[in-house]
Amino acid sequence: MKNFLSVTTFKSLGLGIVFLWFFVGGVGHFTNAEFFVAIVPPWVPLPLWAVYTSGVIEIVLAALLLWPKSRALAGWGLIALTIAVTPANIHMFMNPELFPQAPQSAYLFRLVVQVLLLLLIWWSTRPPPRKSSGIDV
Repeated sequence: MKNFLSVTTFKSLGLGIVFLWFFVGGVGHFTNAEFFVAIVPPWVPLPLWAVYTSGVIEIVLAALLLWPKSRALAGWGLIALTIAVTPANIHMFMNPELFPQAPQSAYLFRLVVQVLLLLLIWWSTRPPPRKSSGIDV
């Protein structure tokens, strides 16, 4: 039981959540593009292009999470991407009348989840600490 509850197990679970979040979300950019276009702030040019581009980036970075050698880089990329799409969530929160499908509190919840997602990406994609050789230089 001790091994099941290890930090490595929790990091693997976190990594799985991050992978699914971005892989499924990236595919959603193509299967439900109209939703994503609708939440793009009006000042973003070419919203459909932005939706498709961010979808491709999500899928590619999610795939790169699967290989330990590219995981940290993919993590930083997903952090940057998540920050880059934050204006869409802020736009939804600040303009709830444009998105009557849910109450404004739901859009605030999205922002909170986004912060938690950023923390999970960072934590789950950090490489394990290097073992010290015991030699001081």
